[in-house]
Amino acid sequence: MEPQKVDYSKVVELAKQIIELDLKRDEKWEVLTQLAGNRAFEVLRHVQNS
Repeated sequence: MEPQKVDYSKVVELAKQIIELDLKRDEKWEVLTQLAGNRAFEVLRHVQNS
């Protein structure tokens, strides 16, 4: 088997997309905690498991 050639531009783009998603998640979590207060985690888990 030959080693795979890595397209580093795709790797970097994917890493950037992951970072953007992580930042967006943090923003959404902040809004959820403002709206749901102490129950934010509970609400998140309930919706996730529904």
